[in-house]
Amino acid sequence: MADGQRFEDYPLTRQEYIQVMVHFYRGEVARSVSWRERLDATTNWAVLTTAGMLSFAFSSAEHPHVILLLGNVVLLAYLSIEARRYRTFEVYRARVRMLEENFLVPILTRHLESPLNTWRDMVARDLDLPKYKTTFLEAFGFRLRRNYLFIFGILLGGWLVKLALHPGIAASWSDLWQRMAVGTIPSPVVLILVVVFYGLLLSILWWSRHHTSAGDTSDEIAGLERWKI
Repeated sequence: MADGQRFEDYPLTRQEYIQVMVHFYRGEVARSVSWRERLDATTNWAVLTTAGMLSFAFSSAEHPHVILLLGNVVLLAYLSIEARRYRTFEVYRARVRMLEENFLVPILTRHLESPLNTWRDMVARDLDLPKYKTTFLEAFGFRLRRNYLFIFGILLGGWLVKLALHPGIAASWSDLWQRMAVGTIPSPVVLILVVVFYGLLLSILWWSRHHTSAGDTSDEIAGLERWKI
């Protein structure tokens, strides 16, 4: 490059442009895969923790049922961590989908016209000032619906079975009611806390399903993301 000339003074050839886009696409795929693996790791932690608590609770009749209730708090922490990770994953996944829909698809179909004319500017601005594509509550509800609803359900079922079996098989509903108490905390308070906790989870689940339009966080595979630029 001669003295006084800038990089911008040289036009970008078609081949150079395609090479840059290919390497950029590979880099974004690698980053999205990395965050996808972090999501899977958090879910695995939740499953292993639930299995460990269930094994401990049922290994002896002397072990208290409250350990299964406390497991909900641990699962809530895992879900919060996973929701934050999912928001970051969505940043890179959105770029990957944008490139696939507007760069790779036209090349593969030989119909060289991008469905979204402004996609280059949108991706460039997102690289300059990255923004989350989903809110924390949307991500929380999505991961709850996809994975954690089943894990919370297993823990709740285990708690009910624990009350019915230990220290002996319950003969009536009054036995379950008496066993529900935790130390000095009476049974009504324990039941109210359990109902409120699971009621909040179901409320978030309902909200995230009905207040998130299709194609945003409703599907990890198909759909255009919302580009908040």
